[in-house]
Amino acid sequence: MKRHAGVHRAEQLIALAKRSVGATQALYAYKLHLGQLLEKYDLAQRQLEQIEHELHYILVRITYAQKLLAIRGVNATSLGEAGDLSGYAHGNALLRHTGLNLAEASSGKWRGKMALSKRGHSRLRRFLYLMTMYMVMTNPDVRALHHYNVDVKKLKKMKSIMIELAYPVSTMTCSAFMIRFTVHHA
Repeated sequence: MKRHAGVHRAEQLIALAKRSVGATQALYAYKLHLGQLLEKYDLAQRQLEQIEHELHYILVRITYAQKLLAIRGVNATSLGEAGDLSGYAHGNALLRHTGLNLAEASSGKWRGKMALSKRGHSRLRRFLYLMTMYMVMTNPDVRALHHYNVDVKKLKKMKSIMIELAYPVSTMTCSAFMIRFTVHHA
């Protein structure tokens, strides 16, 4: 038999499969498994619809949510997770809430190095990280800042994203909210 695909080869395989000795019970098991997978898919779809409904309800309660969503890279999931940004006085407060603030691991006898505290809202920290990554990919200004951090400042890429870029992103998001809030209420 030649090893290339074609109609003749497919017909030969079908003819061989009809004469082969195989378990016929596997067909029933596969159908049962496929039905279970379809039920899981339907459940996941219903859960997704419920989450989208709740997210819409949360975004309606957040002041200026639609204007914040206009910022390239800010998505509804991270904004819904952060909630109303009027509770944060500055972007630093948002970073402290997510655990992206710097903390020193030290003792009385030795001084440690600075690292992220990672105390706080881990899911919001993940969304802020993903939002920053998306902004690095799509926003030319943030990408230029990231390349400057990596090429000129010689920072590692992850440090540039987590320390150098997460702060401006959170500050920009909170500042955009505060500017619109103060202009509207002045």
